Amino acid sequence: MTDSNTHTSLLNTSNLEDNLEINSEDKKPVTPNNSNFFKYSPNDTKSHLIATGYQLLAKKGFTAVGIKQILETAGVPKGSFYHYFASKEAFGETIIESYFEHYKHRLEEISDQNLTAQQKLCNYFQFWYNTQQNECDHEKCLVVKLSAEVSDISVTMREALEGGYQQTIDWITHQVNAGWSDNSIPHTADISAESIAKRWYYAWLGASLIAKTSCSNIPLAEVWQMTATELGCESIEL
Repeated sequence: MTDSNTHTSLLNTSNLEDNLEINSEDKKPVTPNNSNFFKYSPNDTKSHLIATGYQLLAKKGFTAVGIKQILETAGVPKGSFYHYFASKEAFGETIIESYFEHYKHRLEEISDQNLTAQQKLCNYFQFWYNTQQNECDHEKCLVVKLSAEVSDISVTMREALEGGYQQTIDWITHQVNAGWSDNSIPHTADISAESIAKRWYYAWLGASLIAKTSCSNIPLAEVWQMTATELGCESIEL
């Protein structure tokens, strides 16, 4: 298998929408897009700092970004930072919590679509595959970057990440249960929906980390094929 030339028995397609039978009112699938994270009013200094920090941390990581760079990029004085955040660690924790709060709203929007649970999960994981490939930028990689970096240096940030992981696992669990109810997802005997959700999420997060380390899309392609097979997706885009 190569990154670009080897195809699986699952049908490759240039247009996922053609194969997921999306209703006309839902023609464009809702995905947990990060591009509009942390919108803020020009007069809201705290939100401006969080938005600036998100961009910097997602691009460079936590340890590589200093408070001075954050302040210079945001164009705010040092006193403003410490008015809202006791430390850089507290600042990082707030960014993670804000990230997952927005992510939660996006997952709720996916849930509200007029699609089967299987289609919602296929869209979700297809989006993950698409956005975690190749070069990592601020719209893709906050959780991936920080998961590999802060676990040993900040308990509070690690706990914030863990809470975000669980939030997503809970959502996937709900979709699996819904898929079993509407018969859109194959029911695996003796395995709970939560266990399936954890296996998928852990596999995807691990594949994203390895893809970043190896500069290869193969880990993501492998885990996407595995997930699609277990979901019963008729076709995926690689």
